[in-house]
Amino acid sequence: MLSAALTLYAALADEELLAIQQNDGPKNLGFFGTRNMGMTHQKLVEILSYAMVSTGNHIYTSGATGTNAAVIKGALRAEAPDLLTVILPQSLSRQPQESQELLSQVQNVVEMPEHDKLSLMDASRFCNREIISKVQQVICFAFHDSRLLLETCVEAKDSKKIVTLFYLD
Repeated sequence: MLSAALTLYAALADEELLAIQQNDGPKNLGFFGTRNMGMTHQKLVEILSYAMVSTGNHIYTSGATGTNAAVIKGALRAEAPDLLTVILPQSLSRQPQESQELLSQVQNVVEMPEHDKLSLMDASRFCNREIISKVQQVICFAFHDSRLLLETCVEAKDSKKIVTLFYLD
């Protein structure tokens, strides 16, 4: 576990490390990531989310399985429900049952029913933009071929957000 944390730490770019070291206090953080994440990576994401909320940061994420579910579980464990906001790309009823069960424990869930007629990919694009608009920093877990996630990171950088991107492959 320690070596994994050190690997994550070493992966930060100089600009991101400087921003973290200058810590101006709690931030609004956007967590993004793949649905296809192994259990070990999910546990690491859950621990990171728990630590971020425990230190007063507000987390924004979406409601999918994989990364988002791990983020939500970690944030819920920190017992600060006001520091977690889940923004869904579509209505809650359009989410998988597994996600709906987890989301029932979240105090701040924002639905986007106006995107119900869009493909999940297009609705997710709008959702990701909404999350980016609310945060100072983005943390993303992706594969090199995760097109939407990589686009999201580019948009966040273009919006002058601190972006920390972890590749899972």
